[in-house]
Amino acid sequence: MMGKIPIVQNDPWLEPFEGAFIEWKNLSEIKEKELTGGKSLTDFAEGHHYFGLFLDEKGWVLREWAPNATRIFLTGTFNDWKELPEFELQSIGNGNWELRMSSDALQHGDLFALSVYWEGGQGKRIPAWTRRVVQDPDSLIFNAQVWMPEHPYEWKNRFSGLTEAPLVYESHVGMAGEEPRIHTYEEFRKTMLPRIKKAGYNTIQLMAIPEHPYYGSFGYHVSGFFSPSSRFGTPDELKALIDEAHGMGMAVVMDLVHSHAVKNEVEGLGRFDGTRYQFFHEGGRGEHPAWDSYCFNYGKPEVLHFLFSNIKYWLDEFQFDGFRFDGVTSMLYLDHGLEKAFSGYSDYFTPNLDYEAIVYFKLANKLIHQIKPNAISIAEEVSGMPGLASPQEDGGFGFDFRMAMGVPDFWIKVIKERKDEDWDVGQIFYELTAHRQDEKVVSYAESHDQALVGDKTIIFRLIDKEMYFSMRKDQPNLTVERGIALHKMIRLATASCAGGAYLNFMGNEFGHPEWIDFPREGNGWSYQHARRIWSIAENPELRYHWLLDFDRDMINILREERLLELPEVRWITDNKADQVLAYQRGDLLFVFNFNPHKSFEGYGIQMEPSKFKVILSTDAHPYGGQNRIDQDLIYYTLPVSKLSTNHYLRLYLPARTAVVLKKESYKRVR
Repeated sequence: MMGKIPIVQNDPWLEPFEGAFIEWKNLSEIKEKELTGGKSLTDFAEGHHYFGLFLDEKGWVLREWAPNATRIFLTGTFNDWKELPEFELQSIGNGNWELRMSSDALQHGDLFALSVYWEGGQGKRIPAWTRRVVQDPDSLIFNAQVWMPEHPYEWKNRFSGLTEAPLVYESHVGMAGEEPRIHTYEEFRKTMLPRIKKAGYNTIQLMAIPEHPYYGSFGYHVSGFFSPSSRFGTPDELKALIDEAHGMGMAVVMDLVHSHAVKNEVEGLGRFDGTRYQFFHEGGRGEHPAWDSYCFNYGKPEVLHFLFSNIKYWLDEFQFDGFRFDGVTSMLYLDHGLEKAFSGYSDYFTPNLDYEAIVYFKLANKLIHQIKPNAISIAEEVSGMPGLASPQEDGGFGFDFRMAMGVPDFWIKVIKERKDEDWDVGQIFYELTAHRQDEKVVSYAESHDQALVGDKTIIFRLIDKEMYFSMRKDQPNLTVERGIALHKMIRLATASCAGGAYLNFMGNEFGHPEWIDFPREGNGWSYQHARRIWSIAENPELRYHWLLDFDRDMINILREERLLELPEVRWITDNKADQVLAYQRGDLLFVFNFNPHKSFEGYGIQMEPSKFKVILSTDAHPYGGQNRIDQDLIYYTLPVSKLSTNHYLRLYLPARTAVVLKKESYKRVR
């Protein structure tokens, strides 16, 4: 084993593929030297301070990279959208173009665009590096906007990053309010931040921040990579949101979409200089067959300069605390991993791998942590590529976490395909704890994916149409009672077994009753399902607040015990006949009775001699339970007999309930 890289030492089954990890490391080192010339990646990722529109001591300067262009004009409201000689950019070499203007040539709020010429064609283009894009509400035309307020935003709060495990509240600003419309950064700051803080989460994940022409894309078809979406407000209002979250002690991470880009040519990067191959691969490799989008060429230094500068821009300019990288599987494989099953290590290490994308990931993660050592980088990756969230010094890709995407899929499969009597508690424990020990994961029962139109949230799968008719407390309904009981148990099991971090999509904590469906032609451009109905969770006559109150207390226990920072989840028992599961994490003992019919009195859980107190019960009255578990009782383990060293904790386990007990100091009498 001597000489092997740590990732292989930790997992001998990777030994046949050690050469691949070494090759990736060498390739990333070669690429880094090529890009930086011996300097740091942080120095290299400074494109946003060179390209785009700026004011310097001489006046306005505009720079863009368009190697295939033959002429470029700046047009806008300041010159009546005409191509005038004094607004023509000059070629300054290496495909770069520059225009210098007097300091009074442009004003804050002016609209502008480029008129780009190339051999055989011409087109309007919004600058690739622009920091502000707005859409005319009547014509729906996008244009860049000069954003140079008289008083730049002044940050109020210093935040050095999380010092505990991330408890992530996944959010979308536009649909975060209750009214059927697009909501704003300011509304999120004023109403959602206190709500998230009260719920106990310490990390906010913001979706759909970079500009995207189609609202219904959920922000995944990006057009303006350096432009925070103007649908929700101004750049300064986004900064104020992040600043206030920091003041509350919460980190803010952003969905980063570097896996592909929208095909739009006027407001996007598609054929920016008249060619497909400026930013993207030519031919079939440059198009994503399932997403109708373009795929970046990660081997091109100028593209890496654009993407790495984009990373630094969001970290520096907006003080984001990290990223959730979207579409990592799509980037890793030349066939994007579409319709491919990964059943063994040999399925990963094939010619189907995109080595250029692997180098991008390694350098991107290195850059992020050079800029902010405590930043969070999360990979949204479904294939299970080994080493993705392992440290780079061990041979891994360097992500801090990977999304545990198999967990929500498992819960959906169980709920859809199995009768309650057939739920296998051993399999539940395995699925919730099955991840590589050298990698941390973000575990979740459901994210936005499970709530999108065409799918169903967990609560909707459990209760279905009764959500509309029987959620009042004065309407007894067995289907609803079952759904609420299982919803609490599923979330408690998922969160308490989480492999380093836990995530919830906004509204799911109280069992939001409806799916997500953005305005589109097929629904009459309705906002009815692109919002969150908070009022039902605040209505004391409805059952929703039971789930909300349970989620808050569950999250607070995770934080108080720093539970997710403890790597070991110790299995104690899984009695499949009884459907009873028990495991320990730190000082907490979790016991689940998934049996839909049987309650157990004096159920024995084998333990070392110890003393416990109940700190959470899904059956408690405040969470809609029947209060069958005495939470004031102190529980002691008892020996099987006077001569036995085997001790058992005897518990009352009502059907379809879970209980959390905390181990207390215990002095044995000799």
